[in-house]
Amino acid sequence: MDRVRDLASKKAAVIFTKSSCCMCYSIKTLFYELGASPAIHELDHDPSGRDMEWALRGLGCDPSVPAVFIGGRFIGSAKDVISLHVDGSLKQMLIDAKAIWF
Repeated sequence: MDRVRDLASKKAAVIFTKSSCCMCYSIKTLFYELGASPAIHELDHDPSGRDMEWALRGLGCDPSVPAVFIGGRFIGSAKDVISLHVDGSLKQMLIDAKAIWF
């Protein structure tokens, strides 16, 4: 859990993913299209990935990826991010966290 929190607080936007996850790809693409450059941590390429996956589940992320943090705060998984994008609040959250500038 400490490693997840540490990594999540190092950049304004952080996404925990797996390389084979299509929803992870979609969320990363959405962030890039909004102008953000999130830190990406692919759990299937990290030796501690399985432990981090369990820590993410402990935070309430089920499925465990994608898990999105903005400004060090856990936002949720794909459905949560899409909902925020649809209602227009995702972009403002990224601006407030200084992940994008306008």
